Amino acid sequence: MTSRQLKLGAFFFTPGSHSAGWRHPDAIPETDMSFAHYVRMAQVAEAGKLDCIFFQDTAAVNGSAMLDGAPSPWRPAMGRQVFPEPATLIAALAPVTTHLGLVATATTTYGDPYTIARRFGSVDHISGGRAGWNLVTSQIEDEALNFGMDRHPDHDERYRRAEEFFDVCAGLWDSFEDGAFPRDKASGQYLDPSKAHILDHHGEFFRVRGPLNLPRAPQGRPVISQAGSSEVGKQLASRCADMIFTAQSDLAEGQAFYRDVKARAVAHGRQPDDVKIMPGFMAITGPDQASAQRTYDELAELIDDATALRLLARLCGDLDIYAYPIDGPLPPLPISNAAKARQAHLVAKAKRENLSIRQVARYMGTSLGHQLIIGDATRVADVMQEWLEAGACDGFTLMFPFYSKPLEDFVTYVVPELQRRGIFRTEYEGRTLRENLGIAVPRNRYG
Repeated sequence: MTSRQLKLGAFFFTPGSHSAGWRHPDAIPETDMSFAHYVRMAQVAEAGKLDCIFFQDTAAVNGSAMLDGAPSPWRPAMGRQVFPEPATLIAALAPVTTHLGLVATATTTYGDPYTIARRFGSVDHISGGRAGWNLVTSQIEDEALNFGMDRHPDHDERYRRAEEFFDVCAGLWDSFEDGAFPRDKASGQYLDPSKAHILDHHGEFFRVRGPLNLPRAPQGRPVISQAGSSEVGKQLASRCADMIFTAQSDLAEGQAFYRDVKARAVAHGRQPDDVKIMPGFMAITGPDQASAQRTYDELAELIDDATALRLLARLCGDLDIYAYPIDGPLPPLPISNAAKARQAHLVAKAKRENLSIRQVARYMGTSLGHQLIIGDATRVADVMQEWLEAGACDGFTLMFPFYSKPLEDFVTYVVPELQRRGIFRTEYEGRTLRENLGIAVPRNRYG
């Protein structure tokens, strides 16, 4: 048994992480662009005492070749093509929540450090210390075409850039020590220059003078989330991230990843508990097992194989997966330049479970390659507790097939069961995301 508490984030991939979830009778497809729905869902998550909500981002329409008449073996059945810019969205959600962490994705491949540092530092001030940045290097090749490039930079180059990008942001967030702004009317002193610092960074990818035109954030710096599970991804995450959103569906695989990343964090001079490992987890639940199974079966009937296959195709590199029999085995895949770790996870699962191309595609289409549990609150809580006690995670990043009923079902049925077992909070520990995650405020390098 363990006295540890689960950390839970909700991954808001509207209108659903299931490729056909938006078509379910209980789904509200307009959750992708309705601010009123975002407010309601954020408040449901906060009522359930979740640590944070988490917004993905892609700076492109995924598969946009379909729009110019180019031949395509799929039809635009999948949702998630339009959505608000997430940093704007979390800033707007700050005033309608009080404890809930607010995490948004921004790419280091198609951005600049000063803008990102200023953007997320501002949201941390606006929210009173509840902001998080999900640092990504981009997966979807369509993004490159929107930023004057023909294709993504190579995988390892993207991660070198990401590491330097983070270092610049961290330096900018330290521009001013605590107490740097006395704002003393009597003396006329607004700024204490002895507590102000110019970064003057010159690196492989960036030249940034600084300082950032913001005081230090309430959390020191926003909480950093990272999803890298490749070798270079784990190196970056173990050095920089406070939360890691990863994909494991096998307990032994989860334990190995957990041990590996915690050891890497220690090698970087951190404490093991400085980084929270929170694999993706889709729970299809309800008041009883039968209702959960019924929802899953309804969703399975709606899956469009062509759409699910498109999700798999983007992880197949230069291989034309459409040229292979859909009910045949998954062929050897060339190493992807988009998402190496997710590709490796799928290949291992297909081999371990002897899955066909159709089955792998449907797995992707159902849960985006993350763990899927179908059952009542007891069944879902059993799995979550097993992973926590077995040292395979610190918590989970919750995913939902559509919105907003599955989120409401999780809060209604599963959260009370986790609280009854003593492995999830009944009240928030503090007002900042770092306080609730149990992660210390980083020291200012100059203080």
